[in-house]
Amino acid sequence: MAERGRPRGFDLDDALDAAIDVFWRQGYEGTTLDDLTRSMGINRPSLYAAFGNKEQTFKLAVGRYARVDMAYVDEALDQPTARTVAEHYLQSNVLAITDPAKPPGCLSIQGGLAGATTDQRVVDFLASSRAAGEARFAGRFARAIDEGDLGRDEDPVDLAKYLNTVSSGLAVQAAGEHPESPCCAWLNGHFARFPPELVRPMPLSVSGCSAPASRSAARMSLRWRFRPQRRVRALAPSVTLW
Repeated sequence: MAERGRPRGFDLDDALDAAIDVFWRQGYEGTTLDDLTRSMGINRPSLYAAFGNKEQTFKLAVGRYARVDMAYVDEALDQPTARTVAEHYLQSNVLAITDPAKPPGCLSIQGGLAGATTDQRVVDFLASSRAAGEARFAGRFARAIDEGDLGRDEDPVDLAKYLNTVSSGLAVQAAGEHPESPCCAWLNGHFARFPPELVRPMPLSVSGCSAPASRSAARMSLRWRFRPQRRVRALAPSVTLW
């Protein structure tokens, strides 16, 4: 059936990318419809027709952010061991939250940890989205236990929560500190506690990652429990987060 009415005069993905930038910088509550239409280059009727209201636009923006800006999550889950899953995820996360071409930090954190009572659905949506991501890592670590890559005494849910806590804390630091916050250096100091032949240090030339490693910061981190790398069976396909 032929589409009725005038053809859309803008690219949906480009418009969502603009919305991501606004929500990322200003948060959900701090973003107005005027902010969105001005950044997206469209009027309100076009926004409503293509994306819905502000809440629906935000959810679509978060979905695109997860698929594009957080594509490294799927890459991390496909790594062969629990150790390399954690390593790839945290290193990629630091590079993403300190990318000079984008707002610092993480949309899922800055978008709305808290909000007015009228925005509680958005707060709950982000919380459930983060929990879904955490559950994916818990499932991956559970498989690592079954494969003998992690010990039977390990708790996959606890390990996944640990990764989530570290990445969330790094996002807050990246968003709230000086551009030369030692995120990458801190992480390298943390991974230095692993056998060096199993760890690839991060480049420290990325913006936001130029300060020297801090041993005191590394000591503040929680205890890592990933064991040395072992040969494992092929992985099953990952589930979809959003």
